[in-house]
Amino acid sequence: MTIDVAVIPAAGRGTRMRPATRVVPKALLTVVDRPAIQYAVEEAARAGAREAVVVVDLDVGHLVAQHFNLEGPLPGLEEILLRPIVQEEPLGLGHAVNEAADVVGDRPFFCLLADNIVRPGADVLASLAAGSGGGAVSVVCLRELTDEYLSKYGVVVPTSPMEDRYLELGGAVEKPGIDQAPSRLGLVGRYLFTPEVFGLLDKTSPGSGGEIQLTDAIDGLGKAGRLRGYLAEVDLLDVGTPLGLLEASVVLGEDQFGQEFKGWLEGRLGS
Repeated sequence: MTIDVAVIPAAGRGTRMRPATRVVPKALLTVVDRPAIQYAVEEAARAGAREAVVVVDLDVGHLVAQHFNLEGPLPGLEEILLRPIVQEEPLGLGHAVNEAADVVGDRPFFCLLADNIVRPGADVLASLAAGSGGGAVSVVCLRELTDEYLSKYGVVVPTSPMEDRYLELGGAVEKPGIDQAPSRLGLVGRYLFTPEVFGLLDKTSPGSGGEIQLTDAIDGLGKAGRLRGYLAEVDLLDVGTPLGLLEASVVLGEDQFGQEFKGWLEGRLGS
């Protein structure tokens, strides 16, 4: 099936990227030759989305719109409509996603976190759509986490064996840590949600960090028997930290510039 709308939360303050984000919004930090938010919109377009709802804070909306439309549509994005939506208060990721409810309506939708970049050629959105039963259930992208990341990511509760990289899920816990983690399967920033997630977010109280957590709504989907997981084969690139941004720039730079860049990098490492 084709999912025609994607929600891209991009209102984060980028505190882990200070001082760069004192002036430049986190979503507009450049990775090689384009801002992180553009990678997410391009990924959604490759998966068939024709509408991208970008959730931004008060200071960022005009900059995002200007980037995508100042001199006409960017190459490859001519067919996708960009809709900036303002999150007026920083009340958490779940709140940011819920801000898109009126635009999304009763459609299933992709949700992509711009902090995490999928290496082109390793896209997962089509696999999420394929596992959703025609948009009947929500599907979340998963990766196996090592100990140190169990306190940094939401972790899911499996309720079935894995088959062809899919499994049934009974819930999720936000940043449980090694002692409380129900599994090693973590949420990594790519989702396909049915619109029922908005009803769950409406009822979600502030959780971890005093924010409305998307993981708590995902937990509700699991407890209702309306959630599946897909284990990705390739790690996403985390550009939400200085080291992650540097690593992503190297990986994507090598993809784009090939042997020329690889040879220069090997020379630097060998010196």
